[in-house]
Parts: sequence; structure tokens; C-alpha cells
Amino acid sequence: MDKNTIIGLLLITAIIIGFSIYNRPSQEQIAAQKRMRDSLALVDNERAAATSNSFNDTLEDAANESIKGSNAADFFGAASTTAATAADTTVAANLALSDSLSLTASSNQIEETVVLENEKVRIRLNTLGGSIRSVQLKEYLQHTGDSLYLFQNDEARFNMDLFNRNSVRLSTETEVFTPIRSADGNSVTMRLQTTPEQYIDFVYTLPADEYMMDFEVRVAGMRNALHPESLTNFRMFWEQDIRQQEKGRMFENRYARIHYKYDRQDVQKMSESKDDQKELSDPLKWFAFKDQYFSAIVIGDKPFSNTILTSKVLNAPDHIKSYAAEVWVPGEMSAESDLITAGFNYYFGPVHFNTLKAYDKGVSDSSQKLELEEIVYLGYRWLSWVNKWLVIPIFNFFLSLNWGMGLIILILTLLVKLVISPLTYKSYISSAKMRVLRPQIQELEKKFPGKEQDMMMKRQQATMELYNKVGVSPMSGCLPMLIQMPVLLALFFFFPSAIELRQQGFLWADDLSTFDSLISWSGDIPLVTKYLGNHISIFCLLMTVVNVFYTKYNMSMTDTGAQTMPGMKYMPIFMSVFMFFFLNSYPAGLNYYYFLSTLYTIVITLIMKQTINEDKILAELEANKKKPKKKSGFMARLAEAQKLQEKQAREKAKENAKRNYR
Repeated sequence: MDKNTIIGLLLITAIIIGFSIYNRPSQEQIAAQKRMRDSLALVDNERAAATSNSFNDTLEDAANESIKGSNAADFFGAASTTAATAADTTVAANLALSDSLSLTASSNQIEETVVLENEKVRIRLNTLGGSIRSVQLKEYLQHTGDSLYLFQNDEARFNMDLFNRNSVRLSTETEVFTPIRSADGNSVTMRLQTTPEQYIDFVYTLPADEYMMDFEVRVAGMRNALHPESLTNFRMFWEQDIRQQEKGRMFENRYARIHYKYDRQDVQKMSESKDDQKELSDPLKWFAFKDQYFSAIVIGDKPFSNTILTSKVLNAPDHIKSYAAEVWVPGEMSAESDLITAGFNYYFGPVHFNTLKAYDKGVSDSSQKLELEEIVYLGYRWLSWVNKWLVIPIFNFFLSLNWGMGLIILILTLLVKLVISPLTYKSYISSAKMRVLRPQIQELEKKFPGKEQDMMMKRQQATMELYNKVGVSPMSGCLPMLIQMPVLLALFFFFPSAIELRQQGFLWADDLSTFDSLISWSGDIPLVTKYLGNHISIFCLLMTVVNVFYTKYNMSMTDTGAQTMPGMKYMPIFMSVFMFFFLNSYPAGLNYYYFLSTLYTIVITLIMKQTINEDKILAELEANKKKPKKKSGFMARLAEAQKLQEKQAREKAKENAKRNYR
């Protein structure tokens, strides 16, 4: 191991150690988590103590009811009877603190609906639980043409738990709140109270022309009645069944997943193909319940703690996934008043890169950025920069011109091909050099005939010597192809994530964001449905036909005359046909792009074939034979490897001859 390698390993180790130290929880966070665990343990101990004493029957009944969600009267009044007879003075003192609070007004309230809306979203709130019952995105439609709702009624559930000093739990989802509308109509307060000094508020504020809604919890007049843990943390549940919004259910499933971001760290994602659960002890900045093109994101004012995220794959006819989150929301006690507050933001809107990225506008500290745009899947980390810094800006520029989507994809394809045309030219020149050497390669095939290992090695060695003399590298055509691969792969990930294609038609395709159908059928056909779906895409079929034609033409153009393994020459054609089965359920916009890209490549190849003089190339290669040549590092290693292989083959042949002689 040389000096540079040792230094590199030491630096990598130092970086990993430093990163671990930087990201470990602070002493305050560790202490807060310990207090939470201790408080939960205290809850269990007090319940156990209450159950063991006969004088606590009333409290036991209230605790059992709290499993279903105690009402406000149970929460603040269940302990009053036991307070007079308690033998344990500590428990009696705690019960007495809550005796003065008895929220019972909710039992007389009538359930009703309140609407908050702006130009983008319509949110329906219900007084039962004071929670969100439906979210409609007004600018979008479902694939059936109906209004697009992220969820309605029982498809979503919100609940916040509070514990009093007797460890009785109040579940807000069972309480009926009183709505208080603001004068400007942008805010609604859901209040649970019996006196002006004692109440729980859920405050929803929806600004104009926004997808982001502010949510704040205010607990007033209850500092002495709440369990110590409820003074600094509220336990919140958010569950949502994800609707099938697009035509291609199987494809939509691939892009529907939960994303989450650790505080001051990167965005992570959960499995989209199977049931998954994450128990996260590190602070969490936000989590997102995402389908293919839309998402509900919950963003904490302060990082959430002790988070449990659950994702389940559904077989229901109208729903594809079920998501759930259990988090502890940190609260803040006011120093001037008996008020405890906590808050976060809801984002209900499209999974659109620029829309989500705009929420970090003006944030200079990178550690404070939300990075919501990371839920837009643009490929692997090493690849996504091509879409972020090249494809998306160009695509948005064309959108600003109000052109049709079919024309935009056409221009984008031509522009991409123009950018990589120098690499295409180099690849063509490399294949042309190999092609003009074909007669000389065939002469070597005749000089060293047969498939014996010794003859094959001599043939390969002679071929390499020829390439070295004329100054040709067999790998020179591969490098330009590898350089342009990131751009081509980036577009493969861009089109399925571009919500701009959604419900945009072109020619026979009604929606470029999903597959177009030439033929479709119902029912499950063995093997066919599994790999092809219940349809045949026209754009995919056209792309496959053109690709097979180009593959056969390109194979004839790049044939060097060298012998290959039986069947290998048909592999490119097999791969072209295989792509039909792979891409048949992908968006029509992607297959349209591949169709145009292949057509453009064929045209450029034909133009170069007519304009490039291959006789001139051959003359240059023959002239190179007269020049002294120094083997490149790669060619030298390849020649050395061939010599070693040839030596080993001769030794093995000698050993076999000796065995036969014996």
C-alpha cells in the first residue's frame, strides 16, 4: 500500500468520524428523549398502581375508555371522585390539580363542516375532531375527468393525544369542536372549551394562491392539569389512504412512496413495492405521503421526534397505498401566559420541481433548506443533476412559449441530440476506422483459422498488433457513448416524473404522462399481462420497430469481420424487442421521445455515411503504419495479458500431452 492510499484512507476515516459526531443528537435532544421515555414509563406505572387498588375503580374505567379516546369530561373530571378517597398523597395531589378542569361543552355541539379555499385548493374541515376531511386540488382532474381529491371523509384520519395528571388520554378525534372563522376568511379556529381561560385550539390558516397551509395547536389554562410530557410534546397521528389518480395503476405504484427528511440532513424514502415501516429516533423535519404526481407533506416548525412511519400496499379497487405516521410534536410554553403552542405546515399540492423548490427561496443556510423538491424522482443521485441543471430549465423555457407538448418534446429531442452530436461523430469515425480495416481482419481470420485456443489467441494478438500499427483503439468508440449515457438516462427518469405531461394530448395519445393504447383488453392473460399489461402502446410499438431497423443497420455498419460467439450477433435485436415489453406501460411521452431520438440518429448516421470519405480514412490508417508507434498503457496491458494467456495455454497443452503419454 503506497503513501497516497494510506493518506486517502485516513482522510476518509476522519470524514466519517467527523460526520458522525456532527450528526449525533445534542445533549438537549438526548435529555428530551429521556424525559419522554421516563414520562411514558410513569404513565404505565400510575395506571398499574391505580388498577391494583380497589378505590381506583372509577379511574380504571376512565383509563379503559381512554383507549378508545376519552371525551373531555373523562379527561378532566374522571379523577374527581377518587381524589377524595385516595390513600396515596402523591396521586391525590395530582388528581386534585385536574379537578378544577371539566370541559363538557363538546357533548352539546353539533357536527358541521367548514370550508377553507383559495385559487388552488379547497379544504373541508369538520368540527368532529377539528380535523381535515377532504382536500381538492382545483387546478387538476382525475384521469376519469372527475375532480381530483387527495382524500375525502374516512380516507384520512387526524388525531392528537393529550394526557392529564391521572394518565387519562384525550383523543381529539372523538371531540366536537366549535368553529371560529376569521374576518378575512383565510383562517378557521377549531376550539374545544368550556371557559374562556380553558380551551384547545386548532388554527388553520390558508394564504391566497398557495398550496401550503399553516396549522397551530394552542392549549390554554391547563398547565397544572396536564401530564408533564404533554407540556412539551403532543402525540400526533396522521393516516391517509392513497387514491389511484392515474390510468396506469401498476406504473403509479412505482412512484407512490413515503419520503422523509432528517433535520439538517438528506431526504430518504421508503419502499414503494412492499409493506414497510421505519422507527426513527433522530429528529425529523418533514415527511411526505406521495403518489405519482401529488403529495401531502407535513413540515414541523420544530423537528418531530420518535417518529414511526408505515406504508402498506393495497389491493383495493380505488386505492393503491395506505400511509400512517405517528410523531411527537414539540410544544412551547409561554413565559408570560398559561399557553402551550405547537405547529407545523401542511403542503397539499403537485409534485412539481419548481413549485417545491420555491419554498427554499431566500434561504441562504443550506442546512435550513427544506429540499421538498427531492420527492420528485429524477434518477440516482449521481445522475439527477443532469435533470436539475440542464433538462428542467430547458423544458421550462419551452413551456413558457406556450407550445404544444408534442412540439416541445420534438424540439427537446433535437436539442439533446445536437448537444451530444460531437460525441456521436467521434463514435461514427471510430466505427468507420474499424469498418475499413475489415478486409485486413478477414485476412488474419484466414491466416489463423480454427477455434482452437492456441489459434484464437494468435488471431487476437495479430489483430491487436494491427490496431496498434494503424493507431486504432477498439475502445475509442465506447468512450463517447459512455459520456453521453448520463443525458440519455436522465431523460428516462425525467418523463415519468414530469407532471407537465399529465393529461396533455398529442396525436392519438390523450395523456402523454401514461401509456397510449392501440389495443386493450380486460382479464389476466398468463405471462402476457404480467410483462405487457392489458394493452399495446402505439408509440412503444413504433419505437420498437424503428429501433430494430436501426440495430440491424448499425450491426452491418460496425461489423469488423472478426469471429464472434454463436448467437451474440443477434443479442442487440433481442434487446430491442425486450425493450418493447419493458416500456409498454411507461408514459407515451417517453416512448415518443425514444422514437424521435432513434429516427434522428438514423438520419444523422445516413448523412455522415454520405459525407465522410472512408477511402481517405483508410489512407490515413495505412500512413500510420509507417510511423513509429508506442503502445498505449491499455494496449500494452492487453498485449501482455494475451502473452500470459498464450503461455498458460502452452503449458496446459504440454501437461495434457504428458498425461496422455503416460
